[in-house]
Amino acid sequence: MRPGRAVGTHITLGGDLTVGRLGFGALRLTGPHHWGPPTRPDKAAEVARCAVELGATFIDTADVYGLGANEELLASALHPYAPGLVVSTKAGEVRPGPHQWRVLGRPDYLRQQAELSLRRLRLERIELFQLHRVDPQVPLEDQVGALKQLQDEGKIRHIGLSEVTVEQIEQARGVARVVSVQNKYNLYDRRYEKELDHCEREGIAFIAWKPLAGTARPAPDSALARVAAQAGATTTQVALAWLLHRSPVLLPIPGTASLSHLRANMASADITLDDEQLTLLDGE
Repeated sequence: MRPGRAVGTHITLGGDLTVGRLGFGALRLTGPHHWGPPTRPDKAAEVARCAVELGATFIDTADVYGLGANEELLASALHPYAPGLVVSTKAGEVRPGPHQWRVLGRPDYLRQQAELSLRRLRLERIELFQLHRVDPQVPLEDQVGALKQLQDEGKIRHIGLSEVTVEQIEQARGVARVVSVQNKYNLYDRRYEKELDHCEREGIAFIAWKPLAGTARPAPDSALARVAAQAGATTTQVALAWLLHRSPVLLPIPGTASLSHLRANMASADITLDDEQLTLLDGE
């Protein structure tokens, strides 16, 4: 590959929580439809351990992933946690059925779920606790206020948001310090471009979920396919490398239940793209 621009390998959340810029999303280490525990818990635990061995220091989960089974799996596989490893979790949704996701942001519910996550993850304090979704039926100030109360009690260290607009970010910041925003973002879905730019200006980490959507089998004549051929890499690896180049506050969290895919994803951090290649991908 032609010499290009290197990118930072780490990001610091809230001024004191430093993690690698390529994280791991644990959602897929659950059962069918993300409902209950995985069919092969031993294989799922192996993937989680391998992610850490390959250098992932930020793992994303949520209380509703597998109805709590995902948090339990991570604790079983990784506890006692390696120094510097951050397992971040979220609350603010419920799962009435295997195909159903419902927003629920009542303050008493958020507090209950934080307590349950602490138990399942075997933690005394959650380093990053995120509001999974904003409940339109509950004032945002009350939802963030519940997290601020947990923070004041020492049960969570930092507060994050998920799937929010610039306006909601600023509204939440009127109640508590927000150190991260987790929105869907990838090469082919940039609907939150404005939010990413805002986070960069404000020094807020932008955690990209579904960072690889649509990138596994692009058109043969696409910019992604052409750059991947030049790089001697897969299209998904280049898509992750593009995200790391896109902004210093971007923290992609690709998820997989496959060891081979995990190894390929983590190798993306070593790919450097030059200005010409970045311009091609920016226009994709």
